[in-house]
Amino acid sequence: MKFVQFVPKNIYLCSMSQLITTIYTKSKGMPTLRQGSYFHSQELMEVCEAAPRQRPYMVVIHNETGRELCHMLGIVRYRTLILPPFLLIHCRILGEGVYDEDCGYKKDELFDRMLSALTHKLNKRVLFMEMSNLSTKMFGYKVLRENGYYPVNWMSIHNSLHRHAPEERITPKLQKRIDHAHERGAKTEIVSNEHDFKAFSKLLRKHHILKPKRYIPDDIFFRELMEGQNGNLFITKYHEKVIACAACVYSQGDAYLWYSAFRRKTFHALHPDTIVVWDVMKHAYNEGYQHMRFMDVGLPFHKNPYREFILRFGGKEQSTYRWFRFSIRWVNKLLAWIYRE
Repeated sequence: MKFVQFVPKNIYLCSMSQLITTIYTKSKGMPTLRQGSYFHSQELMEVCEAAPRQRPYMVVIHNETGRELCHMLGIVRYRTLILPPFLLIHCRILGEGVYDEDCGYKKDELFDRMLSALTHKLNKRVLFMEMSNLSTKMFGYKVLRENGYYPVNWMSIHNSLHRHAPEERITPKLQKRIDHAHERGAKTEIVSNEHDFKAFSKLLRKHHILKPKRYIPDDIFFRELMEGQNGNLFITKYHEKVIACAACVYSQGDAYLWYSAFRRKTFHALHPDTIVVWDVMKHAYNEGYQHMRFMDVGLPFHKNPYREFILRFGGKEQSTYRWFRFSIRWVNKLLAWIYRE
């Protein structure tokens, strides 16, 4: 596979069997893309462009007539560390991309072309690449293996909102707890002003300060998300004190809880973690979304407190894969051996 640099410098081309693969790093000058997943949209690409410590890479495949067949967004993130190597660069891909179902090509073949192009492009630029939130557990299994990725068992939880109301899926005890907190004055609102936005950001960062594995983007990222059409920021207040917050995005009829934070110890009696998740779910239900999906539930440990907490809301637990590929070959081989099936 041979890459040719093209003018301007933020575009890279690769011709493969009458198909042209283009990698864009800037949304300016990029053609209008096919509608589909928000996680592979031009809007999210623009959000990542605006935020520091992130750089988007959009892979697009066209045929010889210029028709777009598919595209996939990879987000390179730059994280500073207090210990060597002091700077960690990795790429996150959320889902397999967006495809033209009537293009005449197999989805796996197009996925292979996009993944190969992005992997080749970023191989020496990032420490590792991570792919998650695939539509099915076995999607692209052979392709990912052939490109040097190895799977790690992961957990996925979603709540169906289109068949039953959220109240029908929780226990009377949990419902009583929620009602009690609401009666005492806890309420969740959509962030719409600067004062609430600053409170959202402060709580989110304070909650994750001792959780270095969790990447928290710059405020610009969340501000762009708040002002866009496909996401909302939420804060839960109790007597004007912010006790919980959450960031939710909407894609293809589903709601995704992306980030959240709580003051559980200070306001234990109010159960702020329960209230914010419940109120965000109720908002999604009232807006007509089909499912509430919880991102980054975690590894399938026998005891996983966050997983057990989310399951209280009546969701469905599913086993899935999260795929990784390290640029350092011996590290990748070692981890692939450790996580072998």
